[in-house]
Amino acid sequence: MTLGIYIQVPFCQTKCTYCNFHTGVVSRDRYQPYANAVSREILESATPRSDRARIVDTVYFGGGTPSLLDPSALAKILDTLRSTYLFETPEITLEADPETITTEKAKSWLAAGFNRISLGVQSFNDRELQTTGRMHRRADIHRAVKILRAAGFENISVDLIIGLPHQTRESWETSVGTLLDLRPEHISIYMLEVDEGSHLGKESLAGGTRYSAAAIPPDDTQAEFYDSACTRLAAAGYDHYEISNWALPGRRSRHNLKYWQREPYFGFGAGAHSFDGKTRWANVHDSAQYVSLIEQGISPREQIEPVTLEQALEEEFFLGLRQLDGIDLARIELDYASPNANGARARLAGILRQIDSLRAQRLLDLEGSRLRLSARHLTISSSVLAELLA
Repeated sequence: MTLGIYIQVPFCQTKCTYCNFHTGVVSRDRYQPYANAVSREILESATPRSDRARIVDTVYFGGGTPSLLDPSALAKILDTLRSTYLFETPEITLEADPETITTEKAKSWLAAGFNRISLGVQSFNDRELQTTGRMHRRADIHRAVKILRAAGFENISVDLIIGLPHQTRESWETSVGTLLDLRPEHISIYMLEVDEGSHLGKESLAGGTRYSAAAIPPDDTQAEFYDSACTRLAAAGYDHYEISNWALPGRRSRHNLKYWQREPYFGFGAGAHSFDGKTRWANVHDSAQYVSLIEQGISPREQIEPVTLEQALEEEFFLGLRQLDGIDLARIELDYASPNANGARARLAGILRQIDSLRAQRLLDLEGSRLRLSARHLTISSSVLAELLA
């Protein structure tokens, strides 16, 4: 099975109010030592001969804002990967913020081997962008896409967020319309996460007004925005293949599909996660600590956890049902109902009972052996999956 590679770059120019990631604003002096540490971790990761023979077909630089790194540093990391693993027609993605894109950078990225750019747009409304702490504005997005197209990028993904403060039906429809005018090959639309991990989420949960928390649109309104986007994107020829993701034909995110289909991937950098099919692990989150450990020759890995059959079974449903193609229930029953898998077999029996209940509520659809979330209830998918695995 081919391998995906994820490179974590946890640096940003500012901390967005809605962000609950382990990222931060640091001095640019720390960028190069970090990039060097990532390259060293890569070299030291594939010591077994079998690892060096692994075929890599997707690479994803995420964050944070990877486009803040000097293009030469990004190129060095890619060169290190090529010297360590076997590359086979890889999809190589770089996350970038619109205001960080220049003609020189775009040309350098393409020359280094990047062939896909994921733009963190979030909104085409300047008020929404300013309120959430984003550095770019609507005009920057158009300029960035123009630069990327002129440089030769033929695979661009654009992110939007539903539920930003001050977002209205009019501003949302305008954002979607502007997005469709740009016609990127891939689109991600996420619902705003309200939790203790972000300034905005914490303020909203406390009933406060800082960060414009009181201006977050109601849940039912957000659901209407999502449904409207689904309709408009389908009419424009986009394939809705995962709860939050759409693509033109042949442009699904090959890297992200690895996560949802439980294929192996290795993560490098502070806070990066990995999965080899049997074990999950993560690196320390603090970037300074990460660099220090690498420089001392100490592994940055922590949270090493073997995946039990019962956990793997739950992941099959939790991750697999995010895809609109659904999952093959017959395959899962065959894989997890063997006589030697007592715990998994019992867990599967409980999940199958829950499936019957959720089908009766029309929250899940079963066609042959293909199980799917009901297309009418995608906005409450988290609740449906929680009930399924309760």
